[in-house]
Amino acid sequence: MRVVVGALIALVAAVGIIIIAAATRPDTFDIKRSIVINAKPGKIESEIVDFHKWAYWSPYEKKDPAMKRIFSGSDAGIGAVYEWYGDSKVGSGRMEITDITPSKVTIKLDFFKPFEGHDTAEYLFEPEGEATKVTWDMHGRARFIGKVMGLFMSMDKMVGKDFDEGLENLKRVSEG
Repeated sequence: MRVVVGALIALVAAVGIIIIAAATRPDTFDIKRSIVINAKPGKIESEIVDFHKWAYWSPYEKKDPAMKRIFSGSDAGIGAVYEWYGDSKVGSGRMEITDITPSKVTIKLDFFKPFEGHDTAEYLFEPEGEATKVTWDMHGRARFIGKVMGLFMSMDKMVGKDFDEGLENLKRVSEG
């Protein structure tokens, strides 16, 4: 009986420590990656504001070839909507382009599965001579489950790896 009580106390203490540690983590997150592409901002922007073109560069398009895609709203640009329903690698969600300026494309990003989240993705363009520095930035409110997961794995490294791959693909498509 003592062993059971001791194990139960240890388990409660461990859970308490995890809850306290997660509660001290930041309330927001921001994941960014950048690349220099030998193309003008307008060329690169045209690959981003048309969700139909994401099949050529987005790393998430290849994770689940059977993923169901629904396009609605505008064909491209502000008001264009892309919904996806996939396996556990990609989950399900919705994106909508909400703003376009010469230096930025803003996308409202809603995840439904495997975890609900409501974030913002931005693609920032900074001219560098004949080239353009492109930054893929996703930021939002850090939910408690994300804070707990962040104690055991780096979301920045996990998602950042996909951003790096996507930017390399975007570079290839934009320069080709």
